[in-house]
Amino acid sequence: MTRYTILPVAAALVLAACGTSDKTPSQAAPGAPAAAKAASPTGKVITVEMITDDKGNYFKPAKVEAHPGDIVRFTLTMGVHNVHFLPDSNPGKQGLPAASEFLQLPGQTFDFVVNLAPGHYYFQCDPHALLGMQGHLEVEDEKR
Repeated sequence: MTRYTILPVAAALVLAACGTSDKTPSQAAPGAPAAAKAASPTGKVITVEMITDDKGNYFKPAKVEAHPGDIVRFTLTMGVHNVHFLPDSNPGKQGLPAASEFLQLPGQTFDFVVNLAPGHYYFQCDPHALLGMQGHLEVEDEKR
């Protein structure tokens, strides 16, 4: 085979492999789970600092009150931290966010739109939890 015959054959194989789908979002496969309704921010922004200093590693404030639609903005001031709402520490709670990535540069943020049922939620920084970097989120009823 010469390179002139290989190119059209390769192009045909690539196009065949890509294919197209005629399914629209409303035509999902039978039995497929429905997409979770994403919460949209409708409330206030609550800032929680993630700090490493001579006092240790901690969230400031460590206790937060929020309503559905509020945004909890975790902001790194110093250190390397993440935010994790562990399922084991929040038994029976649904819709917990996945652990954030590690924030490494001062000023980096992790925003969490509160879409949890009213109740008490525990969160932590994974590498510093045993050093006391833990916090609590109290989600209150939508009435303000």
